[in-house]
Amino acid sequence: MEAALELPKAAKPVKPRASAPAGRSVSGTTSSLKKRADGVTSAESNASRSSSMKPTSTANAGSVQRRSSTGTAVKQQENGRSAAVANKASPSLSDGPKKSKPVSVPAVSSRPSLEKRTSLLSERTKVDSVKKPAVKASPTSTLKKVPSLTESSNGTSASASSRRMASNASLNSPRSSSVTSSATKKFGSQTSSVDKGSSVSSRRKSSTATSRDSRFMMLPQVDLKASDELRLDSRGHRVRSLKQLRLTPKLEFVYLRDNLLSSLEGIEILNGVKVLDLSFNDFKLPEFEPLENCKVLQQLYLAGNQITSLASLPEFPNLEFLSVAQNRLKSLCMASQPRLQVLAASRNKISTLRGFPHLPSLENLRVEENPLLEMPHLEAASILLVGPTLKKFNDQDLNPSEAEIAQQYPAHTAICIRGGWEFSSPEVAADSTFSFLLEQWKNKLPQDCIVKTAYVDQPFEEDPCHCHFSFTNLSSEGNIVLKYQWFLGGKTPANFVPIPEELSEVYWPKREDVGRCLKVECTPLLNDAEFPPIFAVSLPVCPGTGCPKVINLTVSGELVEGNVLKGVPEIAWCGGTPGKGVASWLRRTWNGNAEIDGAEGMEYQLTIDDIDSSLVFMYTPVTEEGVKGEPQCTMTDFVKAGTPSVSNVHIIGDIVEDITIKGNGKYFGGKEGLSKFQWFREKENGEFLLVLSNSTEYTVTKEDVGSCLKFVYTPVNLEGQEGEAACATTEAVKKAPPKVFDLKIVGEAREGSKVSVTATVTGGTEGSSRVQWFKSSSSELPYNHEIEALCTSKISKTFRVPLGAVGYYIVAKFTPVAPDGEIGAPAYAISNNVVETLPPSLNFLAVTGEFSEDQMLTASYGYIGGYEGKSLYSWYLHETEDDEGSPLTEASGLLQYHIKKEDIGKFVSFKCIPIRNDGIAGEPGVFRGKDRVTPGSPTLLSLELNGDAIEGATMVANRRYWGGEEGNTLFCWVLTSSDGTQKEIEGATSSSYSLKCDDIGFYVAVSCVPVRSDGVHGSLVLTEAIGPINPGPPSCRSLELAGSMLEGGRLTYHAEYTGGVKGNCIQEWFRLYEGGSKDKLIANECLELTLADVDCRIGVTFTPVREDGLQGSPKSVSSDIILPGEPKGTSLVLPECFEDNEISPVKTYFGGHEGTVKYTWFRATEKLENLESDLVASSSEVVGETLVYKPSLDDVGFYLILSWVPTRCDGKTGDTLMAITDNPVMAAFPSALDVSLKQTSSDLYNGVGIYYGGYEGSSLHKWYRESSDGTRICIDGADSSTYEVTDADYSCCLLFGYTPIRSDGVIGEEKISGPSDIIFPEQLQIETLSFKGNQVERETLTVVEQIPSNETQEHIWRNYKKEIKYQWFASNESGADLSFEPLATECSRSYRVQFEDIGRCLKCECFVIDVFGRSSESVSAVTSPILPGIPKIEKLEIEGRGFHTNLYAVRGTYSGGREGKSKIQWLRSMVGSPDLISIPGENGRMYEANVDDVGYRLVAIYTPVREDGVEGRPVSASTEPIAVEPEIYKEVKQKLDDGSVKFEVLCDKDRTPKKAQVMGHLERRILEANRKRIKVVKPGSKTSFPTTEARGTYTPPFHVELYRNDQHRFKIVVDGDNEVDLMVQTRHMRDLVILVIRGFAQKFNSTSLNSLLRIEA
Repeated sequence: MEAALELPKAAKPVKPRASAPAGRSVSGTTSSLKKRADGVTSAESNASRSSSMKPTSTANAGSVQRRSSTGTAVKQQENGRSAAVANKASPSLSDGPKKSKPVSVPAVSSRPSLEKRTSLLSERTKVDSVKKPAVKASPTSTLKKVPSLTESSNGTSASASSRRMASNASLNSPRSSSVTSSATKKFGSQTSSVDKGSSVSSRRKSSTATSRDSRFMMLPQVDLKASDELRLDSRGHRVRSLKQLRLTPKLEFVYLRDNLLSSLEGIEILNGVKVLDLSFNDFKLPEFEPLENCKVLQQLYLAGNQITSLASLPEFPNLEFLSVAQNRLKSLCMASQPRLQVLAASRNKISTLRGFPHLPSLENLRVEENPLLEMPHLEAASILLVGPTLKKFNDQDLNPSEAEIAQQYPAHTAICIRGGWEFSSPEVAADSTFSFLLEQWKNKLPQDCIVKTAYVDQPFEEDPCHCHFSFTNLSSEGNIVLKYQWFLGGKTPANFVPIPEELSEVYWPKREDVGRCLKVECTPLLNDAEFPPIFAVSLPVCPGTGCPKVINLTVSGELVEGNVLKGVPEIAWCGGTPGKGVASWLRRTWNGNAEIDGAEGMEYQLTIDDIDSSLVFMYTPVTEEGVKGEPQCTMTDFVKAGTPSVSNVHIIGDIVEDITIKGNGKYFGGKEGLSKFQWFREKENGEFLLVLSNSTEYTVTKEDVGSCLKFVYTPVNLEGQEGEAACATTEAVKKAPPKVFDLKIVGEAREGSKVSVTATVTGGTEGSSRVQWFKSSSSELPYNHEIEALCTSKISKTFRVPLGAVGYYIVAKFTPVAPDGEIGAPAYAISNNVVETLPPSLNFLAVTGEFSEDQMLTASYGYIGGYEGKSLYSWYLHETEDDEGSPLTEASGLLQYHIKKEDIGKFVSFKCIPIRNDGIAGEPGVFRGKDRVTPGSPTLLSLELNGDAIEGATMVANRRYWGGEEGNTLFCWVLTSSDGTQKEIEGATSSSYSLKCDDIGFYVAVSCVPVRSDGVHGSLVLTEAIGPINPGPPSCRSLELAGSMLEGGRLTYHAEYTGGVKGNCIQEWFRLYEGGSKDKLIANECLELTLADVDCRIGVTFTPVREDGLQGSPKSVSSDIILPGEPKGTSLVLPECFEDNEISPVKTYFGGHEGTVKYTWFRATEKLENLESDLVASSSEVVGETLVYKPSLDDVGFYLILSWVPTRCDGKTGDTLMAITDNPVMAAFPSALDVSLKQTSSDLYNGVGIYYGGYEGSSLHKWYRESSDGTRICIDGADSSTYEVTDADYSCCLLFGYTPIRSDGVIGEEKISGPSDIIFPEQLQIETLSFKGNQVERETLTVVEQIPSNETQEHIWRNYKKEIKYQWFASNESGADLSFEPLATECSRSYRVQFEDIGRCLKCECFVIDVFGRSSESVSAVTSPILPGIPKIEKLEIEGRGFHTNLYAVRGTYSGGREGKSKIQWLRSMVGSPDLISIPGENGRMYEANVDDVGYRLVAIYTPVREDGVEGRPVSASTEPIAVEPEIYKEVKQKLDDGSVKFEVLCDKDRTPKKAQVMGHLERRILEANRKRIKVVKPGSKTSFPTTEARGTYTPPFHVELYRNDQHRFKIVVDGDNEVDLMVQTRHMRDLVILVIRGFAQKFNSTSLNSLLRIEA
């Protein structure tokens, strides 16, 4: 597309012909082509094309007449031009010279005539295009070079050349440019942006045919940028067949306009074409099949042919623009075009929308000048057919009122229109379209079958959408079965695709369906014969509300105790994200509803509490976003008790002789009654013998030993129903274990004493028994958890009392054991007294350990005499064996002492004083060592070598010595090579050693012999070798700079390196500033000093690098401050000099920072060879003293000399340097400055400008007229500095052109002023506004505008009015000071007064817009306060399902002021009777039906009442006869067919009206009814017989009454003295009873139920 939408950068050169005949001239200039690239108006383009292509002979008359369909020939006829004038040859577009070289060829063409026609055309078209700004060409569209064209000597080639030139001139018309100039905009908007002005001029009924026809012509722009392989331009070549052309598959842009083609044969090869122009040919027959191969086609132009049908036009997947204007089409029936955006079909014979194609992307539809325009609401029909993508209709924005009208049509209207339905008003469209569909369906349906309804509800996202199809079968043969299939379409009802598995009456639209239409096909089946389907279409799916709702709520599961019920909700999420709803279960009893604790899930297990109750399941849907829907509930029937059963039957207790055991089990099945329990003993033969009944407990006897016992549990409920018995069997009964008697403790209860136990054992032997000893704080026989074990042994009968038992009683646990190992129950014995304690004392005292240096001595002792307290410990040091010794304070209170070096040669003793916990001390104990403390042998506890194995590092031998005072310990350092050879290092006898360079590669170790101070040697210790020794890190020991510290000098550095073999060391140079900042310099070992280094220091950083690449620590040094050099100028050059152009000499300075320099400029008449200062000063004139000099007019022709004295910043100067220009100063090129125009009066303009560039000669002045689209035309005869406005200048801007000419004839570039303001005529005015219509609610007000009655305004209104804009406002409140708010959607002449307007004033503002886009001043009119209308209710209807159990609601649309307390009365009407029966108390909007309404129609009379009490006319609505709910109907029908029925009912004993009914006040009754009589019987009991409480026949006054405020009660009235008030459990039961009774009583009742219940009399 881009290639088709851009203008060319350069045209392909055309070789000139050999000669050109006299009298004809063709000139193509850059300016003319540039003007076309900027956009020529459509009128100019047409005129140019027409004039340049007219041949001189009559042989091409047919071609001229055919091309006149664009409007050119018509224009000339309407302008009254003769054929001779029209056939004159004219040159191609040429606007005069603009830096281009025209071809000098004699010309006798009528240029004035052409220019005049062009001027007239442009004047008219500028009015059309002034509203929209011009579409500018892209920057790449400027043509750089176009060679001149000359005609050949023969007339044929000259004519062809003219046609080619005319084609190129017309290709850049704004009409085609607007279609293809921008690749980034939609086609519709591009087309409308240019054609809109044409449409406006058409509505003004302009007399210019070219202006009118340009609306329909959308011609493509020829892509000159594309190569010849991609583009074919054969326009106007009179081609009759495509075989004459060289068509290739590579072609993308094919232009075949203005030829004689009549067949598409051969076009199949263009499989890559994107733009195809076949306009203005001779195509007639609709044979478009060859175009099927053009799959990538984007633009197709078929305008100006004689095509009668598009039915064979194939579907193009990429087509975006289609023009079929000016043909003979009668309809637009063609294949679907999925990407078509613009369809231009103006000036055809289209009279119907039948077969209108599916165009899902269409944005602009144009059908002007077609018979179809007579159709009312054609724009609304187009909106229905196209859909929401349509933005423009006939080049105008969509009318909001038409869009509103389109919304009033049924959803299937577009299908009906395409099928041929005659489009009608929306009021009758619903019935008319349905009748149209019925007419189409009548031959498809079964005979005598009529479609009654066929529609689909408005679909909402994720909300069930129902379809409604009903048929009337006039014949009674068979039933009609319906099958359904749902389809999903687009934004309009087209392109429907079946939705898989959607075959029911209901469909749930999904989120991706929003905005798309639905369709349902309903297939009727009658007697197994399937008929063609009918259909219904919905409106587009609306987005969901986000609020979920429950569609259906059921409970699954059997209502029997123990079963699990599950709530099953069917939810419409309505666009929300499905979440977890809130569920709860309630238990419904006679007293009301009660919540069930913990029952908050979807499932609930029935319990015994639920028996004889009904459950209520409540569910509230909740979305993930937290939006809650309306809660819904459903109620179950009564829960029944389960069958009695028992589970988990087991026996509790030890199965041992003399033990009581118990049988247990879990009962289920209602409330338990007298269940049966039995105990059996197993006999030797395997049978069981009953040993006990009616008891859950059983004591095992001696007879049971060795046998098994069985417990049998038979469940029985309260009603006496027995369930299946369950049993449990024990193991074999065991014999009783051994026992203990006369257990005693023998011995004294004292610390350290021995005690023992004695006992008598039965069932075993004492020798095998076990005894365990405990202590207890109580003298009572304790339990196991109150005693504490004293020993771990469990078999010892003798026990020594430990210290832990002091203060406690001793407890013995005796466990008897039988010879066979059976263990009996343990017995306990307790001492009579608590255990007493002994006095504190030591039973032994000892010290362990070696009495030697650095050894640890440990004291130990034995304490007796109660609980030890804080005994005292002390250590002593003795010089001799007999002295008292000195205490060692640091070891006081400790049981251990560490011998120090100071203790050598002395004695050590330990003393302990035992103390009881009550503070009583015993006799002390002392232990004294026999030997003196000896010193230790000299020993190295540790020896380690510290330091890095690196050259230059110091290795240190760290040691820990032990063994008296250390003497001169011996060291020896050893080196070990890689092959294991060792050698001692001479002189290395200290504890440290510095590694040398010779040590590199060796391993180093040290040996040490510890020596005590008395000379005793210890064992030699050798460390592990460390290494190998690595070279040391590279380092720089010294660094210094050398060289001259002066600008221009050179610096070097000297560095001393250590650390292995020197590698490639790194040096970095820096410039150091005074503030501390620095810059890195690029240099190697030497640095050249420059100006930048002056007043700075130079620093160098040297980083030593070893041979292996290891870097050491960098070292830096800096120089002194660098001094500047001597000032001098090294070069001075002067460039070429021109007038008023500043001269910037090129100089080079050296010597520090340059200071304030002295410059002197001299003017010399001749060029001096010797530039000495004195000679220059004497022969020249000083003209300036700055570096930069601007030559003036006085300098022209002279030489300039510059004198420069270089000066340093400190004032020191150097030698003077001078330079002279090579050539004298030259004059400037002539130019014009500040060109502008000024308006001196309303119709007079003056152009001004300043001349520059020597002396002015005869400069040229021109005036230009510029239209709104950027087209600029030179005004003939306007060659002075003043200009007077003419009529042709309206809607245009004026520009003044100034071409400067120097006195020597040199011509400068023309300068054009800025444009003037757009010139307009006088502005439109509105004098007053008035209202037409009553200012009452529901009335329509129309605005009438009054224009000024003068000739000027009438002329302007007649010729320049474009449209009138209206805006309605409503006041906020009534009163003197009114403030108004705009009504956003009310922008038409008429306004229908709404309810909200009552009491407010309405205001309408109006202003008029002329064709130039100017708006007049706004004029407004205000109404008086709006009065309310008469109260009225419309569209009254009753909603409900039609059964006697449903809720009915009355709905309607009220109007007539604010509604007050409107009156509603519900009545019943017998079918076929005009009488109405009032229903007392029913005057609300809702009514709940009951069995009294069965067979009647429900009638609601709605009397609208305004809030001030004014009543309107009552309106009534009625339902169909109320029918019995289907489930109840089946039951009633069955019971009536049986002829006799019994019901179990309840009777209230306490009939106090204010007392709540509870279960305790109700009694059972039996209601018996048959076809003859009815009676109520009170059933008998154990103490009474059954009694009849009411009895009678159905003869009047027998009747059955129900209570509207209680759905469980009803009254049977037999006669005036015989009546009974009864109750049932549910409303369902009440309705069943009443309908059955009334069914039996029909023959005595005037209101027949037989027809409703279908009962045969």
